[in-house]
Amino acid sequence: QVQLVESGGGSVQSGGSLRLSCEASGKLYVKNCLAWFRQDIGKAREGVAAIGGDGSANYADSVKGRFTISQDNAKRTVYLQMNSLKPEDTAMYYCAAGPRYYDSGCYFTPYYFWGQGTQVTVSS
Repeated sequence: QVQLVESGGGSVQSGGSLRLSCEASGKLYVKNCLAWFRQDIGKAREGVAAIGGDGSANYADSVKGRFTISQDNAKRTVYLQMNSLKPEDTAMYYCAAGPRYYDSGCYFTPYYFWGQGTQVTVSS
């Protein structure tokens, strides 16, 4: 089992920045993938960024160049630095952990462990 706890959400004006953190505990291995997803009311959940134990990362097209995912293996924490935030980034953001399916990296394939979420609200 893996437990995930997110923090760092809040309210910010358009163009601002936030950094989300997700602390993991339990049986999390270097070969696992960690990812951030988001879901706004009435919309489908979407993958935002994913990272592997080797540091390789992938991003949704909507956040490329604005968001950066990183991890501190010693602290078992994954971060999402969000810059140039837009109102359409408003959502509940969830941290997720799961197996690595592809040698090429971590993507938004099925994840088995989820955090409770942290709300991000961007006002125009």
